[in-house]
Amino acid sequence: MADYQFVSTPLLDIGYLEWNPHGERTAVLMHGWPDSAESWSEVAPVLADAGYRVLAPALRGFAPTRFRDASTPRSGQLAALGRDLLEFRDALRLTQPALIGHDWGARAVANACGLDAAAASHLVMLSVGYGTNDPSQTLSFQQARNYWYHWFMATPRGEAAVEHERRAIARFMWDTWSPAGWYDEPAFDEACRAFDGPDWAQVVVHSYRHRWRFVEGDPAYAADEAQLHPAPVLAVPTLVLHGGADTCNHPSTSSGRERFFSGRYERVELDGVGHFPQREAPQAVASWILTFLNA
Repeated sequence: MADYQFVSTPLLDIGYLEWNPHGERTAVLMHGWPDSAESWSEVAPVLADAGYRVLAPALRGFAPTRFRDASTPRSGQLAALGRDLLEFRDALRLTQPALIGHDWGARAVANACGLDAAAASHLVMLSVGYGTNDPSQTLSFQQARNYWYHWFMATPRGEAAVEHERRAIARFMWDTWSPAGWYDEPAFDEACRAFDGPDWAQVVVHSYRHRWRFVEGDPAYAADEAQLHPAPVLAVPTLVLHGGADTCNHPSTSSGRERFFSGRYERVELDGVGHFPQREAPQAVASWILTFLNA
């Protein structure tokens, strides 16, 4: 595993990667599922070379981040991911960093901005449309099919697969969410090390069950949940990058979302790119991000 540093928040010891520690501006990069902070290893140096201090934390449940107290509920609810990010920001005394996230990380950065209007200078979401956390949302049959793994995790068999077949289920997602041949074995092996955390399976299963209200959330986040549902309008300048060949979240799921933004809003569809743009097309992703941040 890469050389992680650690910072303590009220609930977590968060492991994070860092580039250019003395950069004048800060960007925080949040990874998705099933993936790891190393997913940013080709994008982060480009941002660092442009003068950014770049931080990439591991989400709750993903190694090497760990819970500080055995009694803390192993919740994966999306409000908790947003609150974790705000507490990470506070622990490192960051002032309005650019918040950039993919998949789960995209939901985390958006929810952080929904919980704190001054959380970020800019918001960048990869592979996820804003306002799609509502369990009562309308879903096309195509997207319901894409979400088969959500419903699978609601069953005992799905829970057992996440616990006991971690690499296999991750492999299936990597193989089916993007065009063939986009990754190599060392990259996959590196990502899988993040799934070795003792709480990974519990956090993952709870996250997918909770977002459809199949299970209750941690009461500690009740106020945050109320603030995030319905999705608040965001004033922070926002960029959405979505792969045109994404077969997890269809590109249409991030289109037509302008009503949720009162400030500058841009959306770019990346031709031929699947669900993991920062891995599949890192130079293009870094270029779009820097163009947006510097505009």
